[in-house]
Amino acid sequence: MAEQHRLSVQTRGRGTTEITGEIAAVVRQSAVGAGIAHVFVRHTSCGLLITENADADVRRDLETLLGRWAPDGDPAYRHDLEGDDDMAAHARSLLTGVELSVPFADGRLLLGTWQGIYLFEHRANGHRREIVVTLLG
Repeated sequence: MAEQHRLSVQTRGRGTTEITGEIAAVVRQSAVGAGIAHVFVRHTSCGLLITENADADVRRDLETLLGRWAPDGDPAYRHDLEGDDDMAAHARSLLTGVELSVPFADGRLLLGTWQGIYLFEHRANGHRREIVVTLLG
C-alpha cells in the first residue's frame, strides 16, 4: 500500500524550519498502518535532516559548519547567477541531502526522543519549498 502527499513550506531564509509536525500529520491521517515515510524536497538549494530538536544551538552550530565547508562568494565558484550564496547553497544541499526515510507505526513517526525533521534552507532569502511525502507500507 502506498500514499503520496505534497506539502508546501515557506522558509525565512538560511537556517532550519522544523517540519516534524507536518510529516506527523500526514502519517496520522493515513490509511497505511505501518511502514516507511519517505520525505523528499524538490529543490537543489535546500536540504532535509533529522537532528536534535531540544537545543537550537545544535542547528546554529550546523549552520556554522556548513559555512566553513561551503562558504558564500568563494572566488573559485563559477556558478553565481543568483548571487554570492548561489553555488554555496547547491553545495550545502549535497552535504545535507534532499531525502530521508522515517519508519512509522500506529499513526506515529518512530523518531527518537530528541529527533526532529527539519527543512534546511541554504539560500540567504526565504523561498517556498515543495516536499513530497510518500508512505509505503
